[in-house]
Amino acid sequence: MTAAATAEPTRRDFLYIATAAVGSVGAAAALSPLVSQMNPDASTIAAGAPVDVDLGSIQPGQIIQVFWRSKPIFIFNRTPKDIKLAQDADWQSLRDPQPDSARVKQGHEQWLVVIGICTHLGCIPLPHQGGFDGWFCPCHGSQYDSSGRIRQGPAPLNLQLPPYEFLSASRIRIGENSQA
Repeated sequence: MTAAATAEPTRRDFLYIATAAVGSVGAAAALSPLVSQMNPDASTIAAGAPVDVDLGSIQPGQIIQVFWRSKPIFIFNRTPKDIKLAQDADWQSLRDPQPDSARVKQGHEQWLVVIGICTHLGCIPLPHQGGFDGWFCPCHGSQYDSSGRIRQGPAPLNLQLPPYEFLSASRIRIGENSQA
């Protein structure tokens, strides 16, 4: 006589399945903290994260300051006079020659976005000061025009441009996800 195998689950089958399920849950619970500790912490993410800025409340002629990557960013809503002065300047004769059109986004000429750090020794220039209606660095006397170009003083370069893009007519994103 041969013994017929039963197709119904036995108590032993149930114990195998239950043990495997508990073991899988335990392994996942043990690996979860190991995997999550490899992610950067929130302060690291925030330090390099893009910054969105609403331009709607910035009046013509007003300069606001925001921070991106712990750097001050100046956003200047230039008046038609500021734009004309910047465009009419003899930019080829400047120390760091750059036309105004290379420092703003096409179609958004009234908005100038620059990193607010003097290129001489890293001081923070003051807005609407100096002889060119742009920025004046009180530390060593560098003067920038309304396009952020160095016009006078010891600074060797224009104020730097951060990467930014227009999300809409009244909103910009400053940061790495932007097109420079």
